[in-house]
Amino acid sequence: MKNLFDLKGKVMVMTGACGVLGTTIVKYFAAQGAKMVLLDLERVSGLGEKTVSEIESAGGEAVFFPTDVLDKATVEKNLEQVMEKYGTVDVLLNAAGGNMAAATVPPDKTIFDLDIDAVKKVTELNLFGTIIPTMVFAKAMVKTGKGSIINFASESALRPLTRVAGYGVAKAAVANWTRYLCAELAMKFGEGMRVNAIAPGFLLTNQNRSLLVNPDGSLTDRSHSILAHTPVGRFLEPDELLGTLHWLASDASSAVTGTVAVVDGGFDAFSI
Repeated sequence: MKNLFDLKGKVMVMTGACGVLGTTIVKYFAAQGAKMVLLDLERVSGLGEKTVSEIESAGGEAVFFPTDVLDKATVEKNLEQVMEKYGTVDVLLNAAGGNMAAATVPPDKTIFDLDIDAVKKVTELNLFGTIIPTMVFAKAMVKTGKGSIINFASESALRPLTRVAGYGVAKAAVANWTRYLCAELAMKFGEGMRVNAIAPGFLLTNQNRSLLVNPDGSLTDRSHSILAHTPVGRFLEPDELLGTLHWLASDASSAVTGTVAVVDGGFDAFSI
């Protein structure tokens, strides 16, 4: 019987591959036998090469290429590099993204204090940093009539959260883009073209630590509020995203497209 979750030999490209989530994800998929292509900024190339070395030491296969997901010419060069080395692209994980403090509305500020330039930058990185790599790498996928694109949305894409104004808007746009693109690709290039997204709940990472942890190490009021509305009663761990990502990347989800898969410990389902 066919193993629907088998990823051996699959060429998987991941943007934002050198972050905390990125390194966890690429190491996992490499351990499943996938050929991992790590894309991230030139300034983190040292971490990229280190991750590749660790994957290879564990018996996996990986390569790092510096990129700028907002520069189409650079991403097109990345596609050329991938095609020269592997000749195909099976899975694209659009994980590049992030937030800026200036794009938030803290408790002592109002919407009238919002830095519009910061909101534009956050939107550009999260939305266009997803659209541009998709436009480039999907070209290789449609030639074979098969490919899985996995975008990274967020809990804030589904339910507006206080403070993170710019980030929430950007991730909501990523979720909408995901649903739009699933029909666009499948109806024009075949049912093998799939587009989904994962919407992680609250993980405690360096990116959001200042929002969730006080300088003395205690949890902020925001953290207590989050946990009170999360049925599992805790923050998630990065490796708890892996099962859902594996499912979306594999043939086990061959009929799944246009889905925003929520992995949040029940936060979105709980109201009072």
